[in-house]
Amino acid sequence: MAKKIVFMGTPMFAVPILKSLYQNGYPISDVYTQPPQKSQRGQKINKSPIQGIAETLNLDFRTPKNLKDNNEEYEYFKGIEADLAIVVAYGQIIPKSFLSLTKKGFINIHASILPKWRGAAPIQRSIMNLDNETGVSVMKIAEKLDTGPVCNTYKINLEKDLNASDVAEKLSLIAAEKILDNVDNILEDKAKFIEQDHSKATYASKIQKSEGVINWNEKASIIIGKINGLYPVPGAFFIYKGERYKILKAEIGNGIGKPGEIISNYLEVICGDNKSIKIKEIQRQGKKPQNIGEFMIGSQIKKGTVI
Repeated sequence: MAKKIVFMGTPMFAVPILKSLYQNGYPISDVYTQPPQKSQRGQKINKSPIQGIAETLNLDFRTPKNLKDNNEEYEYFKGIEADLAIVVAYGQIIPKSFLSLTKKGFINIHASILPKWRGAAPIQRSIMNLDNETGVSVMKIAEKLDTGPVCNTYKINLEKDLNASDVAEKLSLIAAEKILDNVDNILEDKAKFIEQDHSKATYASKIQKSEGVINWNEKASIIIGKINGLYPVPGAFFIYKGERYKILKAEIGNGIGKPGEIISNYLEVICGDNKSIKIKEIQRQGKKPQNIGEFMIGSQIKKGTVI
């Protein structure tokens, strides 16, 4: 009898993984993703990236608002009689009642080196923490969030010029390649799952927009970590004369002055450790992103300004 796999995911990070499974002939019977969201002004309905690719590949998809206490969805899922469920940044916790509905369980591809950075924002937290490495972990889903045993971890060096978008793309492509061997081993009962060391767990809580505010009294490396970790959303920003300026790209310099002082006409700002950051790309509130040369033409923020 042919195997059946259910795929559950939502953002762009999950798309290469679903495509890899499909293109390599793995039998995706159903795709689960978060429901379409209304845009802020309510004029447009935005489908998730996974819904978009499921439609392109002509895969059956479902978009339940909730799985918890959803008897209709429970009965449908039970009726699939799936061999395996693969979960990649789905955006909902899988209820305990569902976890017994597939023959080989539910596995999760999580964007960290577990048990470090369990939770919603592992890539952002890893960059903001100035970690030297990150990776993806293939784990079996347990009742508590990201606590299940791990069968494989794939690591990359976390270069200091990489932002969250860059890292997500790298990890997604690694996962898209490695998931195939993992699925084969799981379906053939060859995979070895090892319990996490729960005493070493750290938690990557959901990013709050308020975390993007830059404190120029902090070290330059911390500010760069915030800029890279919060790119593209919500972004690291400062307020000047009531307007928000989001810094999209920057590098560490060696300027001298007081924290928050602009020391060049190319927006080099002093930080709290007597180093500076050189802003390379910036976005004024309500405007398009600009490189610093474009931005400084006509800008009120000049050398000598304190922000």
